[in-house]
Amino acid sequence: MKKIFLLSVIIGLTFSCAKKVSQENNIETKPAKVVVGSDVDTHGCKGSAGYTWSALKNKCVRLFEAGTKLEHAKDGKTYTSVAYVIFEGNKAELFLDTQKEPILLERKSEGDSWTKGNLQLIPWKGYVLKKDGKIIYTGE
Repeated sequence: MKKIFLLSVIIGLTFSCAKKVSQENNIETKPAKVVVGSDVDTHGCKGSAGYTWSALKNKCVRLFEAGTKLEHAKDGKTYTSVAYVIFEGNKAELFLDTQKEPILLERKSEGDSWTKGNLQLIPWKGYVLKKDGKIIYTGE
């Protein structure tokens, strides 16, 4: 009886060890999962959550919440994009759909327009953005 019991224990251990070894050899490699919302830029802003870095505010902002929306001037064409402006004192940070980086505009005093190069942001019936004297965006 002892011999049968001992033999059954040895057989049981043999099969259980063989199964473990075969499982270790057949490890399946799963592809790395892409985490949604992991698109952090160099400043730590998450683009998928609508955040953009503002050098003027020195923090991540949502333009549609913190900025003033400017739409393309009415010229008979249909546009699907907009521009945004963030104001801070006598400076304005302009986010255009045609530029990768925002443009920092400055004004001399209250009531003047903000300018940089050939761009001019005029506070008139809301705001008017001109490039080379031609109105390209308007907004409230």
